[in-house]
Amino acid sequence: MYRMNILTCAGTGCSASNSAQIVENFEEALKKYGLENEVKVVKTGCFGLCQKGPIVAVYPDKIFYSHVKPEDAERIVAEHIYKGRVVKDLELSDEDLKTGEKIVDIDKIKFYEKQQRIALRNCGKINPEDISEYIAMDGYSALGKVLTEMTPQEVIDEMKKSGLRGRGGAGFPTGVKWQFEKDQPGDEKYVICNADEGDPGAFMDRSILEGDPNAIIEGMAIMAYAVGAHLGYIYIRAEYPIAVHRLKVAIKQAKELGLLGKNIFGSGFDFDIEIRLGAGAFVCGEETALIASIEGKRGMPNPKPPFPAVSGVWGKPTSINNVETLANVPQILLNGAEWYSSIGTEKSKGTKVFALGGKIKNTGLVEIPMGTTLREIIYEIGGGCPNNKSFKAVQTGGPSGGCLTERELDTPIDYDTLIAAGSMMGSGGMIVLDEDNCMVDVARFYMEFIVDESCGKCTPCRVGTKRLLEMLTKITKGEGTLEMLDEMEQLCYEIKDTALCGLGQTAANPILSTLHHFRDEYVAHIVDKKCPAGVCKDLLTYKIDPDKCRKCSMCARQCPVGAITGVPGKEPYVIDESKCIKCGSCMNACRFGAVIRG
Repeated sequence: MYRMNILTCAGTGCSASNSAQIVENFEEALKKYGLENEVKVVKTGCFGLCQKGPIVAVYPDKIFYSHVKPEDAERIVAEHIYKGRVVKDLELSDEDLKTGEKIVDIDKIKFYEKQQRIALRNCGKINPEDISEYIAMDGYSALGKVLTEMTPQEVIDEMKKSGLRGRGGAGFPTGVKWQFEKDQPGDEKYVICNADEGDPGAFMDRSILEGDPNAIIEGMAIMAYAVGAHLGYIYIRAEYPIAVHRLKVAIKQAKELGLLGKNIFGSGFDFDIEIRLGAGAFVCGEETALIASIEGKRGMPNPKPPFPAVSGVWGKPTSINNVETLANVPQILLNGAEWYSSIGTEKSKGTKVFALGGKIKNTGLVEIPMGTTLREIIYEIGGGCPNNKSFKAVQTGGPSGGCLTERELDTPIDYDTLIAAGSMMGSGGMIVLDEDNCMVDVARFYMEFIVDESCGKCTPCRVGTKRLLEMLTKITKGEGTLEMLDEMEQLCYEIKDTALCGLGQTAANPILSTLHHFRDEYVAHIVDKKCPAGVCKDLLTYKIDPDKCRKCSMCARQCPVGAITGVPGKEPYVIDESKCIKCGSCMNACRFGAVIRG
C-alpha cells in the first residue's frame, strides 16, 4: 500500500513534452531517497488543462504542478515528497485557482469549475494500462448489471429515456439506432466504435482512449448485448499510437479477467473486439466509408438507404457509435436514465466534450453540460484571448461547421441552437479566432483541407470544392471580383444539395458563415486589395517610416533576402518591394515602430 501517488500526464500532448522522461526521473529520484516502496508514480491520460502541461498531481496532498520538466522531478521528490515542502514555483498560479482556495483539487481550479466530467471522468485519475484501477472506479459494474439484471430491450429502453445523442456530429438518438439493429432478423450482427477522429484541432476521442480505454470496451460490450452482436470493431487511425497501444493492453487484460470472450459474467453472452487501423482518411469518419475500409475496400461512402443498421459491415446489421458516445454508456446504465437526462437541455441531454484551441489562454479538453454558453467556455473556462487581443469568432464543428461571432456568444450550446446560429456541434472541435485572424484565409484553410480529403466519388465534392478553393485563393491574392462572391455562394448551396455524403454536404459551411458574418473582409480583399488582418501575404506591403527609423540596421540584419538597405547611423533604411518576401522579420525586429505593414 502506497502512502502517496504521483500522477503524471502521459497523453499525447504531454508525451510530446517529454513526460516519459519525467516519469523515469521520478522513479530514479524515489529510489535515491529510499521512497520507491512508499510512493507510486502513475502514468495517466490527459488531465484536460493542456495549456499547463506536462501536469503532475500529488495525492493525497492535492497539489497540482504545471509545466513540469524532466529536471524538476528530483526537486519535487526532494522537497515535497521527502521534506513535505511544496515547490511553489511549479504550482498553478493564483489566477488559475478559485478565489481564496489554498488546497488544490480538480474542483478548485477555475478551468474545471463549470465542467461536469462524465466521458472524461477517469482521465488524469487512473493508470489506463491497469484494468484494476478502472474496476476500482466502478468499472465494468454497468456491464455486470446489464448482463445479470436486464434484458436487451430494457437496456435499449434505458438508453432512449436517457436522451443520449450521438457525439460524432450527427446527433442521432443512440437508443433509437440500437433499436433499429436489434429489430433486424438474423444472428450475425456487429457493433463498431468510430475512433477515426480527423477534424483539424480535434483530440477528444484520442484523449478518452488514451486515458480511459476500458470505458469504451465496456460501452461496446453493453451495446453488443443490446443489439444481439458478438463481435465488435474499433476503427482507429494509425496516427494515434498511444491510444492504439492502450486499447490493445485494455483488451488483453479484459480477456484475461473474462470481461471479454465467452460467457461473460456467467450470463451466456459472448463478445469480442478487434482493432482495425485506418490510414488517416477524413472521409472514413463517415460510417459507410468506414465500413468499406474495415472490409478492405477503398474508404468511399455509399448512398443510404440501406443504413448500416440494416446492411453494414459484411452486409450484416451494424451499429456505429463514436468514442465519446460509448464513454457515456456505462455511466448511464450504472446511474440511470433519469440521472443523465437531468443534465443538459430539453433536446440535448448530458454533457459534451470539446477540444478548445486556437487563440485562447487555456487550451485543452472541456466537458460541459449541454446548455452552457459559448461565452462561459471561451472566457470563464478558456480565459479569453491571450495578449489582450480582441475575440473575433469561434469555429465549431471543424471543416463541417461554421464560425460564430460576438453576437452569438450567449448562445446555449446544444445541437439545435448551434445549427440555428449557422454552425454545428460536429464532433467537438472549437477553434477560437482573434483580431489577427483573416476570415477569408480561415475559409480557404478549411476548403484546402476538404479538397485534400475528398474521396472523389461524387462530382459535386470532387470538382465543386476545387472550384471553391480556386476562387478563395484568387481572393486572398487580390485577384477576385465582386461577382465571384455570388458565384461562390451559389456553388456552395449546389454542393450542399447534391453531394453524396456528409463531408461534401457540409463542406461549404465555413465559406457560407464567413461570407455572412465577415463579407466586408472579402470586399476589402477584392476592392481595396488589402487584408485587414495582415495575413494574406500577396496583399501585404512593408515600408519603413524615415522619421521613426533610428538607422540601427536591426531590420536589415534580420531580413533573410537582403531586401533592406541603408547606412548605419547615417541614412534611414529602405525596403526594396521587388525583393521583399513579406515574412515580417523586419517588423518583429524593429523596436521603434518604424516598420509599417500596409
